[in-house]
Amino acid sequence: MLNADNHSSTLTIDVLRQFRVIFGSMRQYFRLVEERCGLPSSQMWVLQEVERRPEIGISDLASRMGIHQSTCSLLVDKLVGQECLTKIRHHGDQRRVGLRLAQKGISALSLLPGPAEGILPDALSRLPNVVLKTLHINLDELIAHLPGKDQSCVGMPLAEMVRRSG
Repeated sequence: MLNADNHSSTLTIDVLRQFRVIFGSMRQYFRLVEERCGLPSSQMWVLQEVERRPEIGISDLASRMGIHQSTCSLLVDKLVGQECLTKIRHHGDQRRVGLRLAQKGISALSLLPGPAEGILPDALSRLPNVVLKTLHINLDELIAHLPGKDQSCVGMPLAEMVRRSG
């Protein structure tokens, strides 16, 4: 419920509009990635990380993306099924599986219009550390006031969340 104080109410609406700009910009960018590359941005991020670190394992990949390992495995399996990635066994330890780009994955990456992880993580990485820390503190405070907050989405790529909402 909006605060009855006029100034506070105006400020609340202004901040709400800022969230709308962020969400709308993310949605538009993720659509552009999918239109150009033929794959959702979350899958393109996997491909980009494999390009950056050939033969990366699933746990390292999940960690780099900040997502749950099971979510990462599902993304990888889809990309292997679409012949964008291949799984390889490590020479020293046959139990370890690494990932390599297949030709379809390389082709999709060549069409990427910007960062596969999306424009929000990219923008956050460009903020000065003091601004990022302040934002972190303020968002923690906002989250503390959210009734029924859903922590289950913490390990999900933003692209998947945006796709499911629209």
